Amino acid sequence: MKRITVLILLHIVIMLLLSGCWNRRELNDLAIAVAAGVDWEEGRYRLTVQVANPGQLTAKRSGGPQAPATLYTAEGDTIFEASRRMTQISPRKIYFSHLRMFLMDEAMAKEGIAKVLDLLSRDHEFRPDFYLVVTKGATAEETLKIMTSLETIPANKLYESLQISEKVWSPSMAVTLDELISDMTSSGKHPVLTGLIITGNRDIGKTKKNVENINTPSQLKYSGLAVFKRDKQIGWLNEKDSRGYRLITGHVKSSVDFIPCRRNDGKVIVETLRSETKLKGRMVQSRPQMDIRINMEGNIGSVECGGLDLSHPDTLRDLEVQMEERLTQSLEAVIAKVQTEHKVDIFGFGEAFRRAHPKAWKGMKDEWEDRYFPNLETHIQVDYKIRRTGTTNDSFLNDIKE
Repeated sequence: MKRITVLILLHIVIMLLLSGCWNRRELNDLAIAVAAGVDWEEGRYRLTVQVANPGQLTAKRSGGPQAPATLYTAEGDTIFEASRRMTQISPRKIYFSHLRMFLMDEAMAKEGIAKVLDLLSRDHEFRPDFYLVVTKGATAEETLKIMTSLETIPANKLYESLQISEKVWSPSMAVTLDELISDMTSSGKHPVLTGLIITGNRDIGKTKKNVENINTPSQLKYSGLAVFKRDKQIGWLNEKDSRGYRLITGHVKSSVDFIPCRRNDGKVIVETLRSETKLKGRMVQSRPQMDIRINMEGNIGSVECGGLDLSHPDTLRDLEVQMEERLTQSLEAVIAKVQTEHKVDIFGFGEAFRRAHPKAWKGMKDEWEDRYFPNLETHIQVDYKIRRTGTTNDSFLNDIKE
């Protein structure tokens, strides 16, 4: 009898374990969101969601000439409310687990994004691997309406473009939800987000005509970095300053720069391939100071200078010294600009000082932004090494005579 009872209980347990599809949701019941944006309008949230149209993405399209994605927009006192209100116009429930991009307009960024991030981090449907950006000069809704070439779905274009731009062109940076919250809650670092603008004719950009010709009338372009004080945006860094910021924070993977020729108006183009940044805080006469050491390696990409012998070690060393001087001046300029105009530590100097002097940091962290950071003395040392000069040492420009 006991054996039969045990077997019955065992079968019941196995049946419970095998019922794994109790909360399943079929694909044809979901609207898969690939991008979302929030605009702040008159004290209310305006949520815009870009949903992929599966029927237009298959090899054999069964439908008519429809767009590859559909846009849904709703307003609410909370983002959650706006999301649920979308069911009034969407035939399916919005599914956010495959979100790739999340956009916020300047008004939303200046109002404060902490409440928005709380929803994104709390809701189980949102995975933290999507990228966040701030739209500049346009709302998130307007930006998500622009049709893109190469990548059929605009959200995929934004995602891939930000990834490749971060890798090979240093002013842009891809920031995930976890990284943004980490910087926002840190006591020694404030966050930044990449800016996104619309170029060209916006009206044409919203139509299929935008992708029918070789010349795209309207495009989405990443431009600059939005500077935040905790969760509120307070300004922008331009392209040059953004490059300096990313170099100081040690995030540059590859980039391109140039050295002016000494004898003419030409340039020596240098491709940076590797960089490493070390920040170290120290106390000097009871005042904090920051040492910034940057090691970089690169190759010669192009030479426009006549009479330049790249086979000679002294020539390469001279180019390295010029590169070091240019970078040092650029970094000093961006630090001074942030200290005087924005007055927030976006570089992580406070975090570096905390690691080096934890006891001293406890006494100054409350006054770091107002008293110490704006007057912080920094010492920058750049070590640039040119590893390769390309497939030739002598440029054919040396053989051209006027």
